[in-house]
Amino acid sequence: MDLRPSARQQELMDLAYQLAVERFAPRAADLDRDAAFPVEDYQDLRSSGLLALCVPEEYGGRGADFETYCLVAEQLAQGNAATALTFNMHCLTMLMMGPLMDGLELPPEVRERHQDLSARRYREVVDQGVFYGQPHSEPIESGSGDQLNVGGRRFGTQAKRADGGYLVNGSKFFVSSAGAADYFATPALLVAEGSWEERTLYLSIPREAPGVEFSGDWDPIGMRATVSRDMSLKDVWAPEDSEILPPGVFGQLYQRQPHIFISFSATFLGLMQAAYDFTVAYLTGRAPGVAGPRAESSAGGGALAEMLFTLEATRALFYRAISEASE
Repeated sequence: MDLRPSARQQELMDLAYQLAVERFAPRAADLDRDAAFPVEDYQDLRSSGLLALCVPEEYGGRGADFETYCLVAEQLAQGNAATALTFNMHCLTMLMMGPLMDGLELPPEVRERHQDLSARRYREVVDQGVFYGQPHSEPIESGSGDQLNVGGRRFGTQAKRADGGYLVNGSKFFVSSAGAADYFATPALLVAEGSWEERTLYLSIPREAPGVEFSGDWDPIGMRATVSRDMSLKDVWAPEDSEILPPGVFGQLYQRQPHIFISFSATFLGLMQAAYDFTVAYLTGRAPGVAGPRAESSAGGGALAEMLFTLEATRALFYRAISEASE
């Protein structure tokens, strides 16, 4: 078993790490203090081509798969974890449109339409630098489907067919990139007959769409720059071509590949690495503001070793998990 990154993966990881330490890290503390979205970080992601990390190569992207994305996200998080967390939402949207759908049986006309719509979105990312948020979480996340009256524990947001599209109503919370992302990949449940899985929709809702509002406070230290505020949708009209996935496909992915959200763990692995690196720099006098090496005790050496063993054991487990991830 060889869990070392490929040459291509290492190239992307090196690029991400360079951005993280040279560009993201110097801004991170101020962004967190001010609860400001990392706009400049996203400008760097665009100019470096990493915003299109998970866009297929035939559309001008980097063509990264799930595993490669996780390896890159680990590096980005070492500069600003808030940037890495919001970037996760964008990249998962791109992956769900493409490689995560592999193996699903769809009618030829449905797949062809999906590919055409996806091509348009990919080009917007590459040519215009747009990025996506993912408002998945809802205030009601427990209980039976009867309590939501539409079925499905997490799908309280409703969509009704109207004039060649859908009228969408619902509430979301922990919406990272609130007010900043260009589009929000929004799960909703079609009000119709059938199982909840068949009625799942995944719609592209523009930030400025009439009926979309962001509100509430967001002040958890270390995560302020994700700007994860509440989002309400009141009679938001979404045309049929706003379908990021064909109707019913989001439900299938949600059931078949729930483990894709292990991608969040890449951010926290990157934080572990950054914490360890800073500790070493502090003890050896190389950290900013430290006059010289710190007096080392046997207890301090043991603590540093424990950090290293925890970090490496975690990385080994995570790398194995993402290398084996499948349906």
